[in-house]
Amino acid sequence: MNVIALHSGTWVSLQAQRERLPHALLLVGQRGLGKFALAQAFAKSLLCEQPLNGGHFCGKCLACNWFDQENHPDFRLLRPQALVEEADAEEGKKRASQQIIIDQVRALEDFFNVGTHRAGLKIIVVNPADAMNRNTANALLKILEEPAPGTLFLMVSNEPLRLLPTIRSRCQLIPVGVPRAAVAEAALAAEGITQPARWLALAGGSPSLAIELATAQEGGWLDILTQRLAAKGELDPIALAVDLEKVIRESKGKLALKSIVEAMQKWLVDLTLASNGLPIRYFLLQQATIAELADMISPARLVRAYRLLLTRRREAEQPLNARLFLEGLFMDYRSLLRP
Repeated sequence: MNVIALHSGTWVSLQAQRERLPHALLLVGQRGLGKFALAQAFAKSLLCEQPLNGGHFCGKCLACNWFDQENHPDFRLLRPQALVEEADAEEGKKRASQQIIIDQVRALEDFFNVGTHRAGLKIIVVNPADAMNRNTANALLKILEEPAPGTLFLMVSNEPLRLLPTIRSRCQLIPVGVPRAAVAEAALAAEGITQPARWLALAGGSPSLAIELATAQEGGWLDILTQRLAAKGELDPIALAVDLEKVIRESKGKLALKSIVEAMQKWLVDLTLASNGLPIRYFLLQQATIAELADMISPARLVRAYRLLLTRRREAEQPLNARLFLEGLFMDYRSLLRP
């Protein structure tokens, strides 16, 4: 997917920084916009030895080849080990860290002590920056307070408020907005995604997340969920929990509990919008059904149910038992539909 075309305005803003680069840029925006890919593309363009018009990288020089092979001597990527390793790790094997740890920041010391290739820049991409624990953040802050000459940090964040205020204050903010629907739908269609408008709506306008949702739909979990949620008073929470737990297990890490909770949150948002006579935002194919269900539920009950889902979302990160968690989730929803 061509993130530069998707975010042409942001790309122009980034290229405007080339003449007088700050020591740190912070790309922020909602999940799934392609901020990391955009940061990578900008880093590659800065390291390119024969940049094209508009600051685009040539893709042919030695620097571009090194970058594509992930061994450019002047580039480092800090990310959680869990994003590096395969999601379907062997059962019983220690899970990789979901955080960027302090040892990764300390390892930059050797990187800074070596001269740059052909007197160029040293670039460090941190993705996601909000995955740093406090010790890591403090270690990085010391570097940002006294940055080495010719060094650029490109930090990516979905939740910038989780970063230390002192880190945010030392970065120049680059907002990454939601691309125009027509452009995003065309990009999804080019990636072979059918019904791009449906997936883009479910992703809140984020193209990368739309692709992720469409790919995760291989087990049909979203169709199973929406068909049962539309069943009004006939919903069987136990049976639905059994069916979705099976899909999760068979997905080998592609489908997480939190994804199901997030889908439930979007379903409740659409119910709330419909109950107030507003067009729904996420489940476009179920608009008529959602309108019927909204007539059965008071707005106050919907607000209470959504607040409960926020708690469920936190619990979904480390549930004691996936089946019991799903049963409780769907029992809460069934009670919402009852007088």
